[in-house]
Amino acid sequence: MVLSELYWDHHIPLPKLGPLQSRLVTAFVALVCFINSYDGDFVFDDSEAIINNKDLNPDTPLSNIWKNDFWGSNLSSNSSHKSYRPLTVLTFRINYLLAGGLHPIGFHMLNVALHCVISVLMIDVFAILIGGLVHDGRGAKLSLSPKASFLAALFFASHPVHTESVSRVGRRDSAGCLCPALEFLSVGGDKKFSVLWIFGSILLCAVAMLCKEQGITVLIGGLVRSGLLMRLALLFLGGSFLLYARWRIMGTGPPSFTEVDNPASFAENVILRIVNYNYYYSLNAWLLLCPWWLCFDWSMGCVPLIKSATDWRIFWPLLLWCCLMGLVYQALCSQDSNKRRTLTFGLVLLVIPFLPASNLFFRVGFVIAERVLYLSSAGYCLILAYAVGFCSCHWKKHKVSATLTLLCVNVARSAQRSQQWRSEQSLFASALSVCPLNAKVHYNVGKNLADRGNQSAAVKYYREAVRLHPKYVHAMNNLGNILKERNELKEAEVLLSAAVNIQPDFAAAWMNLGIVQNSLKKFDKAEQSYWNAIRFRKKYPDCYYNLGRLYADLNRSIDALNAWRNATMLKPDHSLAWNNMVILLDNTGNLAQAELIGKEALKILPKDHTIMFSLANVLGKQEKYKESEGFFLNALKINPNVASCHGNLAVLYHRWGKLDLAKRHYELSLRLDPSAPGTKENYNMLKRKLELRQRTVG
Repeated sequence: MVLSELYWDHHIPLPKLGPLQSRLVTAFVALVCFINSYDGDFVFDDSEAIINNKDLNPDTPLSNIWKNDFWGSNLSSNSSHKSYRPLTVLTFRINYLLAGGLHPIGFHMLNVALHCVISVLMIDVFAILIGGLVHDGRGAKLSLSPKASFLAALFFASHPVHTESVSRVGRRDSAGCLCPALEFLSVGGDKKFSVLWIFGSILLCAVAMLCKEQGITVLIGGLVRSGLLMRLALLFLGGSFLLYARWRIMGTGPPSFTEVDNPASFAENVILRIVNYNYYYSLNAWLLLCPWWLCFDWSMGCVPLIKSATDWRIFWPLLLWCCLMGLVYQALCSQDSNKRRTLTFGLVLLVIPFLPASNLFFRVGFVIAERVLYLSSAGYCLILAYAVGFCSCHWKKHKVSATLTLLCVNVARSAQRSQQWRSEQSLFASALSVCPLNAKVHYNVGKNLADRGNQSAAVKYYREAVRLHPKYVHAMNNLGNILKERNELKEAEVLLSAAVNIQPDFAAAWMNLGIVQNSLKKFDKAEQSYWNAIRFRKKYPDCYYNLGRLYADLNRSIDALNAWRNATMLKPDHSLAWNNMVILLDNTGNLAQAELIGKEALKILPKDHTIMFSLANVLGKQEKYKESEGFFLNALKINPNVASCHGNLAVLYHRWGKLDLAKRHYELSLRLDPSAPGTKENYNMLKRKLELRQRTVG
């Protein structure tokens, strides 16, 4: 093939830049699109993948990342999503080490940098796919399609559908895309068959699969080499071995998902499943064509099922397949060999990376996920670049302005969407207009409002989430909690009872139901609810704490102490449980044991002023005034504005005979809380004693 054969490349409305300049421009465009997310928060399920994932902590054995899934759950667990991505988790761990903790900026900066690198590498990937690389007389590699590959890389760098993969910390999609790009470039377009290259491809495939499941598509690079039969046989064997190894690691069982995650896969009628799967494919295609309606989650009613042949949405999968068949026809039957090559590789790169998310081989846990289009979008960008070149050959007017407008719209939309991913507040709010029927969107908006202290507004969104999805137990639980805090106990009990009836193993809802029943004086039911919670979650320190409170209300002191002791055994820094043990022992006259418990607690929580306060009271009652004074003063150093601490210290000084110090702390207590019970009476008693002392001295 000679350079003149790629006639349409000359018509691409872009300046012909040198290799270095085109790479710098591509990296700059990628940076402009997503840089505004560099200092964003951890958002959405970053909390599970990053914040709550113990595998990131340097104190956790490094070997754990090879045993656990992406979220930190053991692969053998029934709750595991079987998402085995240890190399991606390893990059998170390195981020943690370099930043000295969970600081989002380092995670985001690496994501943006990774996208910039991949976008630059895609220039040569597209050049290989369109027409290959040739060598000049000095051995340097030259692209036969410099403008087309540059334009396709710019489309890839700026595509808004990448925002979730880049602006969110997830990283598995971009990390999984790096290996396919490197595999394409590993031999720089050399078409000679090489067993060494085959093993190199399989190795890169293994690395990519340790970043994300789609890494298996690395093997499609074999399509651009010669030695077809031997190459395909070796790649098939290598790919089969990797898939088997991954299947064994995952525990040989698929992850379990619920109907709300992927409703089409639960349709009883096979025809309905096929129709809805194809509708999902058309929506994914639309996101590539017009990435305006982007959402962090497409489940829970966001995309209602097609249930009838009269549903007008059936038109979209039909249109998709007409377009795909048209492209396939052109790829197979066109007289232009370069057109056949470009469209073939564009379709292969578009379709094959999407197959793991297509529900064809196994059920996936989502309806639509923009992140899975990261690698597939490369195929779309290649086809789009060819379309621009083809149109530029036939319609010369406005081709520059049209191309620049398309790029600028992509950049602007990516920057806008990246801004929305900076915080949960903006991310969740942006989804309300895209998926107003999605109960999870309303739930997350409500949860974000509640976390920021706006519980009244949160109630509205939680109610809407429950209305849209009447079996949404998490929304019921959170709404019940807010109603409990607002003392609307009857409705809270109804909601929480419904939640545990729908999901009997929902431990948190059982515990919250127990708290509500305790407040309603339904003590027997409350006790049973607490034990149900513990039955479904063996290690539940907060539930033991609340069970202890119930027993204390019923004057079952020994049971209360045992429950609180269980709470501290499961969670040694459970301050409330420690403090309640000290107080209960104090109230029942077991001062020596209360002292032992208090000092044991302070060994674990040396700066807990509430335990210091309770222990100081116990020591004061034992007339250990000096030691008691020390704990009171230490508590006040940590929190100097606690009226009760000043008041009790004043009582200690009063008993100890240090009347001037007692007077000072009584006054400080009354200044902080003029209505402090008993303090004013004790202060008046002290003043009378001081007046009597003065008269006696006089």
